[in-house]
Amino acid sequence: MNQNIRNIAIIAHVDHGKTTLVDKLLKEGGVFRANQQVEERAMDSMDLEREKGITIKAKNTSVHWADKIINIVDTPGHADFGGEVERALRMVDGVLLVVDAYDGPQAQTRFVLRKALQHGLKVIIVINKIDRDNADPAKMYDRVLELLMELNATEEQFDAPVVYGSGRDGYMMKNLGDKRENMTPLFQTILDHIPPPFAKPDEAFHMLVSNIDWSDYVGRIAIGKILGGKINVGETVFTVRHSDGKRLRSKVTKVFEYSGLGTQETDAGVAGNIVGLSGFEDIDIGDTLTVDEAGHALPFTEIDPPTLEMQFAVNDGPLVGQEGKLVTSRQLRERLFRELKTNVSISVDDSDRAGVFNVKARGAMQVAVLAETMRREGFEFLVSRPTVIEKVIDGKRMEPYETVWIEVPDECVGSIMQNLANRKGQLTNMEKLPHSTMLEATITTRGLIGLEIDVVNATSGRGVTNHLFKEYGPYAGEVLTRLTGTLIATEGGETTAYALIMCQERGKLFVSPGEQVYEGMIVGENPRNEDISINAVREKKLTNFRSQGEGVGAGLTPATKLSLERSIEYIAADEFVEVTPQSLRLRKRILRATERRKAERSGKSE
Repeated sequence: MNQNIRNIAIIAHVDHGKTTLVDKLLKEGGVFRANQQVEERAMDSMDLEREKGITIKAKNTSVHWADKIINIVDTPGHADFGGEVERALRMVDGVLLVVDAYDGPQAQTRFVLRKALQHGLKVIIVINKIDRDNADPAKMYDRVLELLMELNATEEQFDAPVVYGSGRDGYMMKNLGDKRENMTPLFQTILDHIPPPFAKPDEAFHMLVSNIDWSDYVGRIAIGKILGGKINVGETVFTVRHSDGKRLRSKVTKVFEYSGLGTQETDAGVAGNIVGLSGFEDIDIGDTLTVDEAGHALPFTEIDPPTLEMQFAVNDGPLVGQEGKLVTSRQLRERLFRELKTNVSISVDDSDRAGVFNVKARGAMQVAVLAETMRREGFEFLVSRPTVIEKVIDGKRMEPYETVWIEVPDECVGSIMQNLANRKGQLTNMEKLPHSTMLEATITTRGLIGLEIDVVNATSGRGVTNHLFKEYGPYAGEVLTRLTGTLIATEGGETTAYALIMCQERGKLFVSPGEQVYEGMIVGENPRNEDISINAVREKKLTNFRSQGEGVGAGLTPATKLSLERSIEYIAADEFVEVTPQSLRLRKRILRATERRKAERSGKSE
């Protein structure tokens, strides 16, 4: 065992303060200079992470404290990125479970804690944000203990030490009455309670690849914890592939250690440390690296299977290629298959139609993040509505079910319960909180698609939804998820205020004056459950007389703009979202109205 190293992961529900806590640990560990300007949430380095305020990719860093190296892995809190969490837990010996002192353990707290307990990891409970109004740290600690009992924690895991504090304000304490000084109590608890990494320094080098990084200078970097021996730059290693068991020979060109927010090159990697190795042409997560040519593959934890499937297709609309540079089937295919190299929780297959690819993932948010990343790289493509992946078990049709928790203001409970009933959701628990009500229900994954939008609309943005995969159960029959129809453009061209004033009497508009539209594009929502064709580009006929209709733009309601994630959940089975670097457009799969009617008559509207 290497006494100088500790490997820990930070796990928590979304927004309970993991990444902010890492900031303070880095600061006290002397990673930043005294006068250095550091952005908040320094670990969230992707643009999308900063914009959404969530962690998407698990990331490594390390802090030097009291002559010890503490390797820290910051993990996502969102269930859609569960694959990232599972990989991170393979590299560590203990976890900091961060819980908000006001909200207490939430849906994802349960999810990530269950994974940590299954791996047999030591737990340190961190009750964070004790400075919040109405915070009740002592009660939340009791609720964490109840959760540990519920998840069948061992006696040792149940006796987890607890620290209280505020990551934002930079203090932790072992007892609630202690002086609020700095992060030392947390550092001390980590060194006392988390064991040094179990590794065999005397054996031949072997390591399981838990993550893949990419550098423009050295190519693919395999990241993992060295389980035995040491590795030097220039040594020959063998990759035992997880997918087919093949052995490939390579030479290690660089060894990276984590230090603060960056990496630094070193001559050798030692047992127990988390390192990055380069020099491999082709390496994937789950592969084993060993210097012994006859070395065996290390076991790789199976990751929860995807539950949703969507299609990514080549853009065949009239405006194709005007905003994006990457529009061909080959470019789209190469990009999707490249994503598989670093993202183990999605899978991509070619479909039976040219230029259409099936992408399977854990949730709509995960796909929305992939699509958003691709549009920023200059891609144009179409995305379909998510469909659930069904199974046949013992001759019966089964589909995935999830547990959903919805926190809503008291006056909105009735409308949300009605919505759940429409979606075949079964209410299992209802709890009165100080300022709101928590509803817990079991619902099919199909019924969950678009629910978040409905909750936001019904509660004027005050409702909070969380969900977790539960099990596969019997097929629930037809589920009603969208109660509205659409307004479809009949003509192509530029929208005019004159036309839109008349169109808005039919429903809510998604386009503003001066936007390009085409036949078959969805320009608004109709409150009735049917599609209405409208002309959004009609111009006002000019005459010699000034009409009273001057200044018609004054009565125009601002258009509703849906985000990518909302758009994907909003569309119906016969619709697509057209994603380009600058625009998001909703459209019918079949653009021409006459062809749509033909397809409907022949029952092929899919």
